[in-house]
Amino acid sequence: MEFLVASAIGIMTAAGLYLVLRLRTFPVILGMSLLTYAVNVFLFASGRLTIGAPPILVKGVETYTDPLPQALVLTAIVISFGMTAVIVMIALGAYLGADDDHVDDPKDDDGQKEDAA
Repeated sequence: MEFLVASAIGIMTAAGLYLVLRLRTFPVILGMSLLTYAVNVFLFASGRLTIGAPPILVKGVETYTDPLPQALVLTAIVISFGMTAVIVMIALGAYLGADDDHVDDPKDDDGQKEDAA
């Protein structure tokens, strides 16, 4: 079970990083969402992967599930939803302002990229 969850976290992280490094805004937004899901699954798995265990200590029960990662994941879901909404609005504003959704440096009037020096 742990190998399956670790593999899922790794695949979501790799796909999220690949999409974040694209030059279009929509894949960047999807990549950020995948990275957020990977972190949420990692946080959830840090509280033990047990089936049917109570989230509180009860007499006679030796294994329990830590409720703190569950609370952190619920908070992270709300924060990631708000972050995704903000990113979508910024990307929509940039697209409507420039009629292009490329994520790269602006160009000069002669078509060359600006130097930082």
